[in-house]
Amino acid sequence: MKRPEFIVPSAVRQQLERFRRRLHSSGRSLALRSVRIARHYSRLMAKQYSLLLAGQPVVPLIFKLAAKNLFHDKLRFVATIVGIVFSIVLVTVQMGLFLSFERMVTTMIDHAPADLWIMPLGTKCFEDSSLLDERERFRAMAIKGVSDAVPILISFAQWRVPSGATTPVIIIGSDPWTAGLHPWNISEGGLDALSIPDAVAIDRSYFERLGSVGLGDTAEIRDRRAQVRVVTNGIRSFTTTPYVFALLDRARTYTGTPPSKVTYLLVHLAAGADVENVRSRLNATLAKAEALTPAEFRSRSRSFWLFETGAGAALFAGALLGMIVGIVIVAQTLYSNTKEHLNEFATLRAIGSSSTYIHAVIIIQALLSAVIGFAIAAGTGMLIVKATAETALPVLMTWTLMASLFLLTVVMCVVSAISAIVQVVRIDPATAFTR
Repeated sequence: MKRPEFIVPSAVRQQLERFRRRLHSSGRSLALRSVRIARHYSRLMAKQYSLLLAGQPVVPLIFKLAAKNLFHDKLRFVATIVGIVFSIVLVTVQMGLFLSFERMVTTMIDHAPADLWIMPLGTKCFEDSSLLDERERFRAMAIKGVSDAVPILISFAQWRVPSGATTPVIIIGSDPWTAGLHPWNISEGGLDALSIPDAVAIDRSYFERLGSVGLGDTAEIRDRRAQVRVVTNGIRSFTTTPYVFALLDRARTYTGTPPSKVTYLLVHLAAGADVENVRSRLNATLAKAEALTPAEFRSRSRSFWLFETGAGAALFAGALLGMIVGIVIVAQTLYSNTKEHLNEFATLRAIGSSSTYIHAVIIIQALLSAVIGFAIAAGTGMLIVKATAETALPVLMTWTLMASLFLLTVVMCVVSAISAIVQVVRIDPATAFTR
């Protein structure tokens, strides 16, 4: 038969009296503190029963006990919450950066209107500066189902401001009258402005690094004049190296690339053409190049930057460190809190409460800590997201990540409570009356 979780007050007093007589006969006095705890526990239960009999809603006693234990020592409670908040905020920042990093790795691929990408063999990511011979374009155009193959150039260069300072930039060359890779989110100027001599497009978030304040500013790229004619908002590089858009021939001049060389060919298929069929025929025809779908190119770029370079491992390591710190702090706090109240838990067991009931009290303490800590950490995380929104490397937050972090907080706190439960399991109920 299942042991009741609530004991009638009169039964509590009878059991308490039996323990009193037994301990008196053994020559040991009853611990006054434990007696007061037992009486208080009896009064709480009596109040619960009276409210229930009167038909009034009541908070279950198990929650009251958990809350009293948790909030009894304000300093220890604050330490618990600070530990949870610190670890969850650290995990939030690391995972938010990971999401941002993952999206920014493929931002150019996502915005390129291509059915297939033709690239040099072995290309690992979008920023790879390997070059194709533009004659590959004519081979591609000869394949049935290909309507166009638009050349674009990606290369690194040095941006020099009038003061003489330099900074590396990534040049993206593509002609605006083709279906190539063009700047988007344009806030000042227009795409047609890139046809003006020496015109380039830069993003607002890199103004400080490029020594620019907006339209009309001039600089030099490989001793060639460059003038800001287009300003975008939100086109950021995950390497924090600014993107600079220009016409294809102008980009070749800025980077010293031969006129017959390009980095990629953006393949556009004719209506009704089968992508896989065209891709297999391209790969069989191209000499020193290969064709990938946008999804394959995204996957390859993410794999390279997140895992082969170690950048993803570093972010995951930071998140793991945050979890470990949080678990250690919360476990230590819950353990200390439980150890301080061992007499109270022993008294509960002595007057008839089951081990499951006491374990539930400790778990609820952990859950209360999780909810309070996560609420503060989530608010802090949203402030960080807002503060970094316009920076070169913003922290992203999604509802899926929020839900995962809440689940992580709950699991972290419950796992931390296990150490406290192990201590309670070893309690001998008689120890509450033998001090």
